[in-house]
Amino acid sequence: MTPEEFKQLLSQKGIDLSDEQMAQFTRYFELLVEWNEKMNLTAITEKKEVYLKHFYDSISLAFFEDFSTNKSICDVGAGAGFPSIPLKIVFPTLQVTIVDSLNKRITFLTELVNELKLEEVSLYHDRAETFGQKEEFRAAFDYVTARAVARLNVLSELCLPLVKKDGFFLALKAAKSEEEIIEAKPAIAILGGKFQKEVSFELPVTADERHIVVVQKKKETPKKYPRKPGLPNKQPIK
Repeated sequence: MTPEEFKQLLSQKGIDLSDEQMAQFTRYFELLVEWNEKMNLTAITEKKEVYLKHFYDSISLAFFEDFSTNKSICDVGAGAGFPSIPLKIVFPTLQVTIVDSLNKRITFLTELVNELKLEEVSLYHDRAETFGQKEEFRAAFDYVTARAVARLNVLSELCLPLVKKDGFFLALKAAKSEEEIIEAKPAIAILGGKFQKEVSFELPVTADERHIVVVQKKKETPKKYPRKPGLPNKQPIK
């Protein structure tokens, strides 16, 4: 997907990018490739693939959820900033919080945010388990996202404590996750959430599968969750 195709296909979805926004994506790509030479940010560095599998893929959340009206989003384990930074470029009023356990990635994101002149972006070097126990962040966000390979019951424990009541946890998956959803439903209920739906679609050009698991926060998460670092992975809630 070329930058021109990227702009055109988003326009077909009702998202019209300005020249300034397109310039921000250009600089994002440049910095991603530059920093990737000195640290492992992504295995995808070819321009057409970055625009499709990172930028377009991240923004695809906005095809199903509304980020246009001063909403807040927390991106857990954002890595190189996906999906929250592409969403921030497209929706400048979106309030973004990113938490990542690797300080080098936070250093990259700090330069990226400064270079792109993005406002209302907060970056935290922390583990999700520790971050989710801090009172100022519990039940603080309209949306919490995770674009990670961990299983859904693990991601739910890390993310649902951060979601406001009636807000949403959005898990981005590359494969259909019916088995994971069934496995995770008891954990989601314990954590105060309710599975709403799984949205399935294909990326343009490659027709790669994509899935978004949508969980709504219905009640307060018990204070003992998330548990100490390592426990969600070692002993998932069942």
